[in-house]
Formats: sequence, C-alpha cells, structure tokens
Amino acid sequence: MPRVSPLPRPPWGRPSMKAVVTAGVFVTTLWNLRCFFNPSEVSREAPKNTEPLVVLVWEWPSKQVPNISRDVCHELYGITGCWLTTERRLLGRADVVVFPHTSLQPSRDRLPKERPLGQNWVWVSLESPSNTKALARWNQTFNWVMTYRRDSDIFIPYGKLVPNRSATMNIPVKTSLVSWVISNYHRTQKRAEVYKNLSRYLHVNIYGKANKKPLCKDCLLPTTSKSKFYLAFENSIHQDYITEKLWRNSLMAGTVPVVLGPPRANYEQFVPADSFIHVDDFGSLAELATFLKTMNSSRYRQFFAWQKRYSVKLYADWRERLCTICTAYPSLPRSRVYPDLESWFNT
Repeated sequence: MPRVSPLPRPPWGRPSMKAVVTAGVFVTTLWNLRCFFNPSEVSREAPKNTEPLVVLVWEWPSKQVPNISRDVCHELYGITGCWLTTERRLLGRADVVVFPHTSLQPSRDRLPKERPLGQNWVWVSLESPSNTKALARWNQTFNWVMTYRRDSDIFIPYGKLVPNRSATMNIPVKTSLVSWVISNYHRTQKRAEVYKNLSRYLHVNIYGKANKKPLCKDCLLPTTSKSKFYLAFENSIHQDYITEKLWRNSLMAGTVPVVLGPPRANYEQFVPADSFIHVDDFGSLAELATFLKTMNSSRYRQFFAWQKRYSVKLYADWRERLCTICTAYPSLPRSRVYPDLESWFNT
C-alpha cells in the first residue's frame, strides 16, 4: 500500500510559542479597545438575565379570576420578564407578593408567617379612605403601596387620556339633559344631598340598582351617551379619587361630566380644564341648573375639544394593573416599610 504523503509544511514553518503568546496579547488588546470605543455594541451582545420577575398575587382582587397560566404580561401588554401567579406554594420564589386590601379583612392569620429575604410586599386598594377600614393593624407590614393616588409607589388610575391624531370630535345624538347611574345610594353621602337639591331645578334620568333600573354591561354607555350631561359624583371626596364615573360613564360615553369630588385643580391634573363642569364652580345649585339648561350648542361643543387631541384609556383589567408592577420594579425603593399605612392613606 503506498504511503500517504504528509501535508506540505508552510514555508514559514511551525509558529513558535512566543509568536502564539504575542498574537494572543494583540487580539486581546484589540477587543479591549473595541469595548472602550463602542461599549453599547458590546453590551447588546452580552447575555441577559432570563429569569422573570415573579409576582405572586395572594388573592385575586376581583371575583372572577382570569387564566394567567400563560405569559399574559407579554402577550397582552408587551411587558417582558414578568410572571404573574396565584400559586401560594411559590411564595419562596416570589420577588413580589401582592395583597389586595379585600383579602386582609378577615384576619392577619391568612398572611404568610415569614417573609423571604429580599421579597417585597405590596398593599393594593382602589377604594377611597372612607371605604377602607382596619388599616392600623397593617403598620410595619408593606414595602410598597399600589393605589389610585398619584403619590403611590405604583400608580393605578381608573383611566387616563392618551394622545391621538384624529383631530375630530364625536358627539352622540342627545335626547335628554342629565343622567346618573347609581348603585349604592346613601342619604348621608354628599352626592345624595347635592342630587336632592339639584333635582329641584331640573330633571335627572336615574339608572342603576338604587333606582331599580340596572343597566347591563353593554347598555351603560349607549344609555348615558344620550344625555348632554352626566353626574359624575364620587361616593366620597378624597385626593385623586376620580373613578370610572368620569372616565367611562361620561368622557368615554361622549357626554359632559358634571363632577363632584376633589377640587377642580385636582381634576385638572388628569383632564383638560374645559372638558368638565365642577359643582364648586357655582355659587348655588340653582345657578348650576340654569347653566346646564340654557347652554347653547356652540358652547356645548367646546367641552369636546379634548377629543381632537386625546382618547380615553380605561383601566378595567387587573392583569394590566398587576403587570405594571414589573415595569415599575427597577425604580422602586428598596428596604423600606410603611410604618403607619393608615396615616399615609388618610392624608
């Protein structure tokens, strides 16, 4: 069998060990210079942490618990690296544990006995202080608060205006002057007193359980949209407590809200000054009634100028609210506990 000839050796011969070391140093130097002059390019190529932030919801805030077994934050809202779960057995793995105030009512025994090191607890409530009881027992318990208040660690408004480019106004056809949807009517509430006195001067179409005229979910907006004005009266008066009565029942429906709640200046931090009527703008309810009844069409259209620049975004899905925890997480304060939750919320 003929012998196979060895591969020809390069004319320069086999490189010496010194040459190999020199070449290695040269390559390393070039790489370090690349990192110095273009650090952003290198950082994009660096491996990323693939572990998602685990947010354990101790008890779902609403009666109907949706399916969150998938990556809902990414699929529905484009928020990556966020895992929502209601599996309490994952307590030891959770980075954040969410406690809706409604789940804290029975007793403290339902909370975990111990908090894993580095884990943060969040107190959640969309109710006003007037409708939130037994806060004193939760002092020195929560790291962050998640409420409708703008000074919350995690701000979850009932709605907001988002920019659009439509430059158009959409005002539904009107068949009545004023409407109001009310489910829980209590004579001691300020809104009940204001309605009683206002109704002396004009007629209000009342819907909802309180008047034995409940509206189905899909009937609400078509009903309120037929009125020129809507009584967006809050059940209690507190800073930033501006609920779906403004966002959904009036602005989204295409009617002008007559608001009763925090001062006008507080509303103007959420919506344009010319998009609503405040009860406090008038010296008496008789003056308010006259203003509503005698308004001409030109003046009325001015209340819808906001539609040329904005659209209403309503927050109604708790999945979206809870996914925002992951967005806010990097900037949230660490190693902090609210010493007196009741005092903070009632301020």
